[in-house]
Amino acid sequence: MTPLTLYSSAATVTLTSSPRVPFHPLASRARRGFVSFRLTAKKLSVRAMSELVQDKESVVAASTSFTESSEELNHSRTFLDARTEQDLICGIKKEKEAGRLPPNVAAGMEELYWNYKNAVLSSGAPGADKTVISNMSVAFDRMLLGVEDPYTFNPYHKAVRQPFDYYHFVHMYISPLIDFKNSYVGNVSIFSELEDKLRQGHNVVLISNHQSEADPAVISLLLEAHCPYIGENIKCVAGDRVITDPLCKPFSMGRNLICVYSKKHMNDDPELVDMKRKANTRSLKEMATLLRSGSQLIWIAPSGGRDRPDPSTGEWFPAPFDASSVDNMRRLVEHSGAPGHIYPMSLLCYDIMPPPPKVEKEIGEKRLVGYHGTGLSIAPEISFSDVTADCSNPNEAKEAYSQALYNSVDEQYKTLNSAINHRRGIEASTSTVSLSQPWN
Repeated sequence: MTPLTLYSSAATVTLTSSPRVPFHPLASRARRGFVSFRLTAKKLSVRAMSELVQDKESVVAASTSFTESSEELNHSRTFLDARTEQDLICGIKKEKEAGRLPPNVAAGMEELYWNYKNAVLSSGAPGADKTVISNMSVAFDRMLLGVEDPYTFNPYHKAVRQPFDYYHFVHMYISPLIDFKNSYVGNVSIFSELEDKLRQGHNVVLISNHQSEADPAVISLLLEAHCPYIGENIKCVAGDRVITDPLCKPFSMGRNLICVYSKKHMNDDPELVDMKRKANTRSLKEMATLLRSGSQLIWIAPSGGRDRPDPSTGEWFPAPFDASSVDNMRRLVEHSGAPGHIYPMSLLCYDIMPPPPKVEKEIGEKRLVGYHGTGLSIAPEISFSDVTADCSNPNEAKEAYSQALYNSVDEQYKTLNSAINHRRGIEASTSTVSLSQPWN
């Protein structure tokens, strides 16, 4: 989300084993003394979100009153006990020297710290320095735990909410990076319509572009005040890189994922191609099973990866869709037995966590972080029969439908770009995209 390198073409990864759910004092909202993340519309702001994590000392102190689970009895508390920037940086060195952190992971964590710090401080939010220490100490703790006791994702992964709530952890981490004053939602009433359909047992598929690893959190945070059900229940079709990179895995654990191997990385290792295809087939079956139960909300980016800027102009734009991926999703929805709807959705949030300029084969990309406005928009559902009525054959129909969805996503993206990057705000609204800030 690409809502994570999240979200690629449809199908999944063949990973098994029972999930290991770690313990952490943040898990129990009643006992940890933290404010609920179900903020009211008027409270959803950078300041409000930063206030949730300012009192790090109370979190650490609270942890001493719990009995730790067996999985974490030997887990190092280096980062949970951190109170200062020096504690965090020295903690990375300590864990590397102890052999608990591989050198490349340790280097990535330190680089991430400085990038995150610079981004959050640039917001000018009250208590930003405390927010950085608090968020990064928990993030580093989860990353270290993931190295000590690696978590294995199943083809269909349900967000880990107990006993440690990874969903809210992601919200705490991403929210200070969003400039809510310069963020917008397009056609918020359609999101309400979509939510009503889900509650009636209908299936909904969101066909979207994919900009950054922060996409799923951006969707949830921008809709938290108006449609929180969507953020908590969306299932993201996720590429394998976000469930294997040690710096990314803790964030992926907080989302509902249908895990796949992206077409962009299918041939990175010729010896693994057959395994990846079989894994994707199993994921496709998993998705079909979910859709047959109804009330499923699935987000997929049929480009197979994150958007990239035009190399000649530097302008960002939605990457072209793979028509076969779109058609696979359409067929799954049509054959589910439940009423189904496909909506075009557009995201603009690349500045929060911009991807590398080019697609990389190796796991462990450099993670840049920024504070910036973000945008999310949705358009009315697009009917396959209406779009393809004049098509002469199935291939033509497949291409026409995919292009119709892409055209809508691209049109919405241009409106969001005008509002956010060109600073036109609400005035950038058009006859097809009505912008608002539902948290105000």
